[in-house]
Amino acid sequence: MIRTAFTELFGVEHPISCGGMTAVGTASLIGAVANAGALGFLTALTQPTPEGLVKEIARTRDLTDKPFGVNLTILPTIEPVPYEEYRQAIIESGITVVETAGANPGPHVEHFKAAGVKVVHKAVSVRHALKAQALGVDVISIDGFECAGHPGEDDVPGLVLIPAAVRALDIPVIASGGIATGAGLVAALALGAVGVNMGTRFMATDEAPVHDNVKQQIVRNTERDTVLVFREFSNTGRVARNSVSEEIAEISRRPGATFDDVAHLASGARGRERVLASGDMEDGLWWASQAQGLIDEVASCQEVVARIMVDARTLLDDRLGVVG
Repeated sequence: MIRTAFTELFGVEHPISCGGMTAVGTASLIGAVANAGALGFLTALTQPTPEGLVKEIARTRDLTDKPFGVNLTILPTIEPVPYEEYRQAIIESGITVVETAGANPGPHVEHFKAAGVKVVHKAVSVRHALKAQALGVDVISIDGFECAGHPGEDDVPGLVLIPAAVRALDIPVIASGGIATGAGLVAALALGAVGVNMGTRFMATDEAPVHDNVKQQIVRNTERDTVLVFREFSNTGRVARNSVSEEIAEISRRPGATFDDVAHLASGARGRERVLASGDMEDGLWWASQAQGLIDEVASCQEVVARIMVDARTLLDDRLGVVG
């Protein structure tokens, strides 16, 4: 057992979270994460409507009686998203912790806090974390450059970003990006974080709702098997290396290229349908972090969390014990 402000704040057994992942953060995975003693976040916008989210929360509660949260990612979209309705669905469903990400969470934080909901905000820089703290969030999940998804444009890795955030903030910090092992947890705690957030590691689990080809590809991949895309459009994303991501990177480097030139390749629907659902590993964009290089098996969420905690405890007790 490793008790930290994370376990005390959220009422969970282990200082580990599974952050929101589009098309992946559903009841089957998040229920299993919760039963393993960690904190999982359903991804609100994976459900097409607020009513669908209410049903997914209920399905998760059918799988676990332990705490879990909901991720609400706020991003510009072509079709307007009824964020206020999703927010109300979260509150009325009795969720006690929300993970916000993307744009400024300010318009939602006051409503969540008024309803007694704790807010974890994902940030990729100290300056953004400070802004979120000023808005009243309870915890910052700081994403180092190693992470999947959008690491920002500053390229600061976790080894620097985590302690820089801890030093600057007055609220707890969760370390995120490139973490998949007990050693990563111990390192994060040593840098001042109260826990860790993992995404890619939880994709390679029995309960993750993705094709087995995706899970096996994560196991085969190394830390070098990611590609940075959309940098030329000031919207850098880290994705798994495949034919599509390499083609996007090549087209984007051409003089005068715009996002419209790669939109057909970068379609989220294409990645979800052709890769995550159908298992065609070369026919769509899919998100993965450099933590791929640390993942050597597909296992249950229970086994993943238990191994991380055993390895972390062994490191703390043995390898890092004081000598002399």
